[in-house]
Amino acid sequence: MSDNLSELLGRKGLDENLFDKMGILAKPSGTPSDEELALLADEFLVGKANVYGTTTFYDFLKPENKGKKVYVCNGTACLCAGTQDRVNESLKSHFKEEEIGHMTCLGRCHENSAFFYQGKNYSGDAIDKLGDIVGDEENLNQDTYQVAASGKAILTAPFTSTSDYYQPFLDALKKDSAEVLEEIKTSNVRGRGGAGFPMGLKLEFCRKVENPTKFIICNADEGDPGAYSDRYLLEERPHSVLFGMLISGYVTHASYGILYIRAEYPEAVQIVQDAVNELRDHGLIGKNIDGSGFDFDFKIIQAQGSYICGEETALISSIEGQRPEVRVRPPYPAQKGLFNKPTVVNNVETLAAVHYIMENGGAAWKGIGTERSSGTKLVCLDSFFNRPGMYEVEMGTPLSTVVNDLGGGFKSPVKALQIGGPLGGLVPVSKIDDLTIDFESFANEGFLLGHASVVSVPEDFPMMKFIEHLFDFAAYESCGKCFPCRLGTKRGQELSTKALTSDYKIDRKLFNDLLVTLEQGSLCAHGGGIPLPIKNALHYFEDELKAYFN
Repeated sequence: MSDNLSELLGRKGLDENLFDKMGILAKPSGTPSDEELALLADEFLVGKANVYGTTTFYDFLKPENKGKKVYVCNGTACLCAGTQDRVNESLKSHFKEEEIGHMTCLGRCHENSAFFYQGKNYSGDAIDKLGDIVGDEENLNQDTYQVAASGKAILTAPFTSTSDYYQPFLDALKKDSAEVLEEIKTSNVRGRGGAGFPMGLKLEFCRKVENPTKFIICNADEGDPGAYSDRYLLEERPHSVLFGMLISGYVTHASYGILYIRAEYPEAVQIVQDAVNELRDHGLIGKNIDGSGFDFDFKIIQAQGSYICGEETALISSIEGQRPEVRVRPPYPAQKGLFNKPTVVNNVETLAAVHYIMENGGAAWKGIGTERSSGTKLVCLDSFFNRPGMYEVEMGTPLSTVVNDLGGGFKSPVKALQIGGPLGGLVPVSKIDDLTIDFESFANEGFLLGHASVVSVPEDFPMMKFIEHLFDFAAYESCGKCFPCRLGTKRGQELSTKALTSDYKIDRKLFNDLLVTLEQGSLCAHGGGIPLPIKNALHYFEDELKAYFN
């Protein structure tokens, strides 16, 4: 990744953002024209190859997207539910085949049959009202799902009012920022989307770097199928996320907050923008907030369809207007991130936890959950449960409590749960009683908590087909930066497809070598993480899979 290019792309600041402009140019037809890209290249003093290379990567910028009018969800939850063939066929009665594209997980995993049309997501029985939807009837995109807390409601607590909710922020501005940071460190709140790195340490790393320009980024592009907790927080509790970013900015001496929101969550973009406008009206953002000397403002950037942008360095490259290739670390973003400036990236749920910590103190959050996994966690259950929805549970809650008591058990026979997204572990139902909702329990049993998204694999869904789906997803979404991931995921997809569609038997030793190469040789957790669920499948479903191997 070129340091010079990063500096060059940052010379206009955030208001004149190259990636943002690419998205705007793509809206009329689905992709920017060559002439428009050439003008952008001249405007930002970069080569035409740079802008062309960027736009041809993203689902909703690339030339193949031209003329697409409607998109079908092809996420894992909808795949396992088996609803999307019917969605496709129904759409063909209103659209030409070449006008139908795909999106990966629209956050409608609780009812499936998901599709996107004219800036809105639809699911459930909406496909049966397609004539009304195409006829522009309003509000048919609305959905409902169970939201409940098994104990104390923190992330799901009702919003009060802007003045009341932001009082802890105004109180924090009267304290030394080092004191505020200590509360976050005391809480031991850990990242809610991946490996669970302590938030306080990440903020401290950035704080210690001397630089007049620093950035706080909300990673709202973590698109794990099955996880709609980010969507809930952005649409129903946007102020919790904005509050967390303001506090993060204060303790790191950053003045800019960027929300990078998934293209697949179109409604969230406007809702968050409305919340930002509300803060501006209340004098809670801008210059010299409440006379404190602290300046902070927000910029919303809509992503353009790329799962790899959930990886923080790929996301940073994307905001710069580059291809979202993963960067080698060190240096870490806290030292050298967006436009080569110190940057902290946290995901939606992690930021949403900060309000409780500021209002009640770090010790209060630390007192919830387990010793090493503190606080509460949002868990999303898909349509195979009798009570699908999102549940807030204390860390350490038995998985069996979530599945049986909160979710009400399964509607139909299920053989496994993929928890934590495509890179998360594949948990056979026989292991449900052995797990608790915390980082350590999942890691000790050979799984990954991650977002705590739960996708059910029904008994009649072939496990080899599931493996093929994982490899196909990983190959399609790879950034291509490193050979092990770019080539290895594709080879895995080819092997599994060949085994499914012919008499070919996969050489088990060759297959194991492929998984080891991916795990140990990949630059980031995309290629490095995909072997985990496949190893789980090979271990727990050996009898079902042995027919495909020799």
